[in-house]
Amino acid sequence: METVNLLPADTYIVRNATILNNESRLVLIKLYQPIIGSTAISLYFTLWSNLDTSQIISTEYTHHSLMAIMRIKLEDILEAREKLEAIGLLKTYLKKGSINSYVYELYSPLDPEEFTSNPILATTLASNIGKIEYEKTINVFKIPIISLDDYKDVSASFGDTFEVTDALEDFETTDIRKVKQVDLVVDEKIDLNSLLGMIPNEILNHRSITKETKSLIYKLAYIYSLDEGELSELIRNSVNEKKIIDKNLLRTNCHNYYTFEHQNTTPSLIYKNQPEYLRKKVSDNSRKSKLIYTFETTSPYDFLTGKNKGIRPSKSDLLLVENLMIDYDLPPGVVNVLIDYVLKINENKLTKNFVLAIANQWKRSNVKTVEEAMNICKKENGAKKRQSTKVFKKEEKPEWFDKNIEEDMASSDDIAALEASLKGL
Repeated sequence: METVNLLPADTYIVRNATILNNESRLVLIKLYQPIIGSTAISLYFTLWSNLDTSQIISTEYTHHSLMAIMRIKLEDILEAREKLEAIGLLKTYLKKGSINSYVYELYSPLDPEEFTSNPILATTLASNIGKIEYEKTINVFKIPIISLDDYKDVSASFGDTFEVTDALEDFETTDIRKVKQVDLVVDEKIDLNSLLGMIPNEILNHRSITKETKSLIYKLAYIYSLDEGELSELIRNSVNEKKIIDKNLLRTNCHNYYTFEHQNTTPSLIYKNQPEYLRKKVSDNSRKSKLIYTFETTSPYDFLTGKNKGIRPSKSDLLLVENLMIDYDLPPGVVNVLIDYVLKINENKLTKNFVLAIANQWKRSNVKTVEEAMNICKKENGAKKRQSTKVFKKEEKPEWFDKNIEEDMASSDDIAALEASLKGL
């Protein structure tokens, strides 16, 4: 993904690459909104409303007008746009110039059957709204069951109603609009060849592995954080008598394995690392820049693993991180700073109440970037020292409290502005 600064003056047009109807609206609200949030869905509907009466293409708009209509900041529009892109509802095309021009191409949501068959989407929806609410939501799209045992099909056929009198001319048509969808693209965390090499031909017919099956395996590995060894055993237990992978059974086995290992919890989708628009542009090779880069480009899971010297984080630590990113809406890089800070000042312990107290303060302060988080930590540490509390020990400060780094972290104007904002807290 190429990173380009989005400006209010930048223009855009909307192109409808699919067929959108009232069923699409219902699916977006019921199935997609609990995953990507109301702002992203609102952006989709706003772009949809930009289309002309033909529902094919829009006139040219500016992002400033989009900000005015939605009453949100430009960075919120960018975050919502990235969520739509990631989940397969939008594609973005850019033409650079003195004023950049964008084309936003709308795609249909998956239909309910396809949505529930997608392990990432179905699992995340169930995790976000709960099992009971999930069942209620899915029931909205189910066809009522009516017994037709005592009925006979008396529908007329085509031949019963129509008669062909002349030879039909064969017409060839192209570029006709149809429902178009974009599949989720996930990181291939596993080596599929290595994985399949662990399963002998006597158990699995390797030629039966279709593109659809490979895509399912990658998605299951992603959502459940499975490695090749774990997946090979789960696949072995999901092969039917024809030596073919039963995809529904594989999904069930992966789900059961994960919930057993994680005390009946289900996974949720969160940013894997700091979003591009919240990152600091690296302009030097200083230690401060390297630290910021590390916080921004490392996922909280990997950061915790590094702190644990390569050992997988505990279930309670992972739940705490998920809580910080979902309930407190802290970006991944900010979560990394918080983890590093608390571990250093709290004897390498992530005490839940202590962590959440800091997270609550940061949420009220709208801390979004790594540098903001580092600055507020230093400010808090200075205040605690002045109050002579014993919680923060000098020798246990994070390395980015170093005086040489401190000198280039913020100007006097920046510090004065931060102090003024913190007085209100």
